[in-house]
Amino acid sequence: MSWISQLFFLLVLAVAGYFLSKRIIRIRKNILMGKDLNLSEDSAARWKTMLLVAFGQGKMFKKPIPAFLHLLIYVGFLVINIEVLEFVIDGLAGTHRIFAPFLGDLYTAALNFFEFMSVAVLFSCVVFLIRRNILKVKRFVQPEMKGWPAMDANLILIIEIALMAAILKMNAADQILQSRGVEGYTLTGSFFFSSMLIPILSQFDTSLLILVERISWWFHIIGILGFAVYVTHSKHLHIFLAFPNTYFSNLNPKGKIRNMDEVTNEVKMMLGMTTADANNPPAEISRFGAKDATDLTWKSLMESYTCTECGRCTSECPANQTGKLLSPRKIMMDTRDRIEEIGNGQGEEKSLLGDYITKEEINACTSCNACTEACPINIDPLSIILEMRRYVSMEESGSPTSWNSMFSNIETNFAPWKFAPTDRSNWKNELNKQ
Repeated sequence: MSWISQLFFLLVLAVAGYFLSKRIIRIRKNILMGKDLNLSEDSAARWKTMLLVAFGQGKMFKKPIPAFLHLLIYVGFLVINIEVLEFVIDGLAGTHRIFAPFLGDLYTAALNFFEFMSVAVLFSCVVFLIRRNILKVKRFVQPEMKGWPAMDANLILIIEIALMAAILKMNAADQILQSRGVEGYTLTGSFFFSSMLIPILSQFDTSLLILVERISWWFHIIGILGFAVYVTHSKHLHIFLAFPNTYFSNLNPKGKIRNMDEVTNEVKMMLGMTTADANNPPAEISRFGAKDATDLTWKSLMESYTCTECGRCTSECPANQTGKLLSPRKIMMDTRDRIEEIGNGQGEEKSLLGDYITKEEINACTSCNACTEACPINIDPLSIILEMRRYVSMEESGSPTSWNSMFSNIETNFAPWKFAPTDRSNWKNELNKQ
C-alpha cells in the first residue's frame, strides 16, 4: 500500500472520527437536557441486569426465531469487528494482512470463523428483510413505522448484506492472487465460504483481480466507518446505548410508581411529618409532570434514543390491541424526535404533549406495564406517559371527568369509591347475618 493510500486512509479515519464525536456530543447534550435522576444505588444488581439483558439478550428469547437470528447478527457484529482491527492497522501501516505471518494456521481458522459469521449475518439480514417487506409482520407495518422508520430499518439490513458480501469477495480475490504469487499477498490458507466464489473470479486477469480486492477492502472499511456514523442518526443506536440503558434500569417492582419527591415533601410538611431533609426544603416546583421533552428525566430521554423500534411493546399493549391510539413505541419515537428538534434549536412554539403526543393516547394507557415487560432492553414508556398525565391533571385540570371524581374520592374518602371511610367495613355485617 502506497503512502498516498495511507494518507487517504488516515483522512477517512479522521473525517469519520470527527462526525462520530460531533454526533455523540450532540446526543449527550440532548440527553442531559432532561431533569436529574439519581440511579447510582445497588451497582451489583445493575451490572447483573446489564449482563443478562444487554450482553446475554435474556429478554429477546421470548420470540425464539427472531431472537436466534438477531443473536447471529449480534455475535457477528462483535466478531467481525475484531477483523476490522487488522484493517485499521493495515491501513495506517501500509501492510496487508499483518497478522497472517505471525498466527499461521490460527489465522486461517479465525478467518474461516469470521466468514461463517459473515454468512450467518447475511442470511439473517435477508430473513429480516423478508419479514418486513414480504411477510409484513404486523408490528413492522403500523402507522408510526411509515416513511423514514421503515426505510431506516431496510437500509441498515441492506448495508450489512453489502458489507458481508464485500468481505467474501475480497477474501476470494485475495486467495486467487496468493495462488498466482502476486507480490504483497501473504499466504493465508484456504477460506471455506469465499472459496465458493473462486471459480467465478478466477476468470479475471491479475490486474482486474487486484482492483476487485482493493475496492472490496476499501468498501468494507469505509462502510464500517460510515455505518458507525450513520447508526448515531438511526434506531440502531441501541447497538451502543442498550448497555448503559440496561445498567440504569428501574430496579423497583414493575407496579411501583415513582412519586414526585417535591409533592411528597410538601404533603409531609403540611401534615407535620419529618421530611428527608427538613433543613433544606426542595426548590420551588416550576412544573408538575411533563409537557415537553425537557420536563422528563435524562433516563427517559436516553431511553428514547435507545429504542429499537421493534414494536414488541406496542404488540403487547392491551390498549393498542383493542384499537386505541396508544402505541408505546410511538411514545418513545416522538420523544426522541422532539428532543432532537429542541437540540437543533427548532420548534420553540411546539411541545411534546399536544404537537407530538395527544391526550387521547396517554389516557388510553392502563398502567399495566406490559410494554416495559416486553421491551428487550428495559425501556419504560410508562414513565413518560405518567409524567404527561400528571401535567394534564395537576397543571391543566384536564383529566377526564370520571378520573376527577376518582381523585376527589381518594382525597376525601381515601378510596376511589364515594363512601365514608367509616362505612368501609359494612360489608362484613351482611356476612354476619347469614
